[in-house]
Amino acid sequence: MAPLYAPARARPPRPTTTTFTEVTKPSTNTPRSPKSAGPAATADSADPPATSYVALLRGINVGGHSRVPMETLRGLLTDMGGTAVRTYLQSGNAVFTHGKEEEPQRLAAELEQRIADELGLTIACLVRTGTDLRRVVDANPFAMEGVNGSRFVVVFLSGPPPRDKLAALDPAVYAPDEFRAGEREIYAHFPDSIRNSKLAARFSDRWLGLTATSRNWNTVVKLLELSGA
Repeated sequence: MAPLYAPARARPPRPTTTTFTEVTKPSTNTPRSPKSAGPAATADSADPPATSYVALLRGINVGGHSRVPMETLRGLLTDMGGTAVRTYLQSGNAVFTHGKEEEPQRLAAELEQRIADELGLTIACLVRTGTDLRRVVDANPFAMEGVNGSRFVVVFLSGPPPRDKLAALDPAVYAPDEFRAGEREIYAHFPDSIRNSKLAARFSDRWLGLTATSRNWNTVVKLLELSGA
């Protein structure tokens, strides 16, 4: 039986991004004031450039459940020290910068706690740096020519995918859907539809044993553009 995923093909060119209109303006909440370098500061003592991050919230604003207003999300990220905070769509995507480099896992944990404190909701969050999102896009093993971006998904994971479980999936059972495992993500193509896909149902927290949240390719590319990475 052939495995459902195979070694990555040659890296495709970076995808062409399209400007969408759903991006919010940067948060108007007042961010924490950066420390002044002072008149005697030199280039060596200047603060390092801000690092860009992408926050991905799972399962919000679907069917009226787990409602997180994007204005609230922007405010919470600003309160965490985020700057230039922007949200994209209503499905829990935010791009922000931070004055000092932080561990994405720590930022995700803090955001989860702030959402719980503010809204009383338990929402799983993943945070990636803009640089890591660039890696995700560049490492896509699929040739994307002719692929509908709304039917191509990146499943972002909290850790490396369980390759033993993935290797045990029978391709014939899930065709024409297919996937490839990445570093901390799974790339999946659903040429007909993701809605009733048996393969998509496998990419759950329970089956994978990891926190997982999915974004279609169009959204991934737009978030990369917004991150400036």
